[in-house]
Amino acid sequence: MRYDYTAIIPACDEENNIPELVSSLKFLKGKSRFNFEVVIVDDGSKDGTGKVLKELTKDDEWITTIKHPRRLGITKSLETGHEAARSDVFVFFPADLQFEVDDIERLAGPVVNGEYDVVTGKKIGKYEKRFVSNIYNSLGKFLFRIPVKDMNSIKAYNRKSIVSVPLRKEWHRYIVILAYESGAAIGEIDVNLHPRKSGKSKFTAMRIPIGILDLLGVFSEIRIMKKPMLVFGTVGLLSMAFGGVVAFLALVLRLLSHGYRPLLYLVILLVLGGFLSFMLGIVGEKLAGISKQQEMILKRIYKIENKEREYPCGDKSDT
Repeated sequence: MRYDYTAIIPACDEENNIPELVSSLKFLKGKSRFNFEVVIVDDGSKDGTGKVLKELTKDDEWITTIKHPRRLGITKSLETGHEAARSDVFVFFPADLQFEVDDIERLAGPVVNGEYDVVTGKKIGKYEKRFVSNIYNSLGKFLFRIPVKDMNSIKAYNRKSIVSVPLRKEWHRYIVILAYESGAAIGEIDVNLHPRKSGKSKFTAMRIPIGILDLLGVFSEIRIMKKPMLVFGTVGLLSMAFGGVVAFLALVLRLLSHGYRPLLYLVILLVLGGFLSFMLGIVGEKLAGISKQQEMILKRIYKIENKEREYPCGDKSDT
C-alpha cells in the first residue's frame, strides 16, 4: 500500500512518552485527511521503549517499529525510516512530546500537495536550548542565505529533495540547507515547543562545538567542494606570488650585504605551500567531478524507481 506521507519518529529511552505518543498518533489517524503511516525507530533504547511499542502497535498495520541494536543517532534513524517508508514524503518528528502531533499534518500538507519540497517548523515558546539553536540558525543564514529562520526543528520533506544529499552522522540538522542548495523549494510554519514531559534530553554541551564544526563541514561540502580549484588554486597562486616578492626582497638585501636567512625559509614555505594548495585544487576538482556524476546517477535511479512505483505494470501506454 502506498501512503501520502510517512512520519519518521526516532525514539531513544522514551518509555514513558510512548503511550501518549501512540495514542495521539491514533487520534490523528482518525481525523486526518491524508492516508499516512508511521515508522518509529527505537534507536538502541536501554529501557522498556521497545516492549511498550510492540504492545501498543501490534494491531496497527500503518505503524512500523524498527529497532537498532545500539544507539546510532538521529541521522541514521532517519535513513532507516527512509528505507522502510512506503511514501515519498517524510516528516521528522521526535518522540519526546515537545511538539504537538497535529503539527505532523500541518508540515506534511504543503509537501504532499506539491507547494514545497521542504517545510520546516519555526519553534515558538521558551526552551532551554534557544541560545544554541540561535547560533546554528544565525550561522546557517549567514553562510547559506537560507530563506527560513529555523532549520533545526521538526520538518517535512520529499524524497526528491534528499535523493542526492549526503547525510553524514548528525547532519540531520542541516537537511534544510542541503536540500535548499540542491534546488528544493523551502517553506516554514510556526510550531509550538513545550517542555519535555518525561525522560532526559540527549543534548550535551559537547554538541555545541561539534555542531559548529559540522556546519563548517557542510559549508566545505557545499561551497568549497563545488569549485575547489577556485578556492585552493587562488590561495596557491597568491602564496607563490607573495613568495616571489619575498624572494626578490631577500635577493636585494643580499646584494646590499644584509642577508636575512629567515626570509629564505619564508620563501620556501610560501612557494611550497602555494604549490601544494594548487595541487589540492586539482585533486579537489577531480573529486568534485566524481561527486557530480554520483549525484546524476542517484537522480536517474530515483526517476526510474518513481516511474516503477507509478506504473508497476509498465508504461502508461501499455496499460
